[in-house]
Amino acid sequence: MKIIEKLGEMKALSSEIKASKKRIGFVPTMGALHKGQLSLIDVAQKETEFIIVSIFVNPLQFGTGEDFKTYPKVINQDIKLLEEYKVNVLFTPEVDEMYPEGSGTYIEVPELSNTLCGLSRPEHFKGVCTVVCKLFNIINPSLVVFGEKDAQQVIIIKRMVQDLNMRVKILIAPTVRASDGLALSSRNIYLNEDERKQAPIIYQSLIKAQNVIKEGERDSSKIKEKIKELISKKSLAKIDYIDIVKKDNLKSIETLQGEILIAVAVRFGKARLIDNITVKIN
Repeated sequence: MKIIEKLGEMKALSSEIKASKKRIGFVPTMGALHKGQLSLIDVAQKETEFIIVSIFVNPLQFGTGEDFKTYPKVINQDIKLLEEYKVNVLFTPEVDEMYPEGSGTYIEVPELSNTLCGLSRPEHFKGVCTVVCKLFNIINPSLVVFGEKDAQQVIIIKRMVQDLNMRVKILIAPTVRASDGLALSSRNIYLNEDERKQAPIIYQSLIKAQNVIKEGERDSSKIKEKIKELISKKSLAKIDYIDIVKKDNLKSIETLQGEILIAVAVRFGKARLIDNITVKIN
């Protein structure tokens, strides 16, 4: 596996690969890799001939008081995993390489960013869109794989790709979970033993909501109250948000119809954990 830190070198290699008629599959990450992220590589390998993974902890998507400085960094462990997965290139630039002095251009999708996670992290998705756009321009992939756990992020990026006429295909891979249902996340490392025992309530509450819908409930407020009731039974859980939105535009709905997204964010100590499920209602 080749490790590249410089933008110029990454651009040159990407052009070389494209010229050879190989399709580039790209998986952007912030490192501290787990089975969920590695599953994205599996998807990319089935669809393309040349795999690039990036590891870049993007300062633009962290707000004041968030964990930018303490975000888990285990680069040697990550390199070993990527080598085992036979990734072709690891792109791991420094911050001043991605954002040289004088940088001041940002990408945002306001309509989809001012809800769900965007309410408590108002600058987050502007940072995500900006870095993803830059990475797409540098690497020029044919296909990019994201995980459905980050549903709002995926919907926003798909809109950005559409609105800016980007020539890249976006694939969404299923959320990978621990045996007790907890969605895998790099931030799970922050959980202490007691928090880890309680955290699966997030997914359990989503499954409960799904079952209530199957039984015929269509009142969004009643379903959200069920979720809140379940999560609140766990003493260490602090709810950030619970919402039910239309999946295409992320707007909250009162009466369930069509394809909906049930999304939650819950804090357990230092860890802010997100999860969601999609439900289709005829």
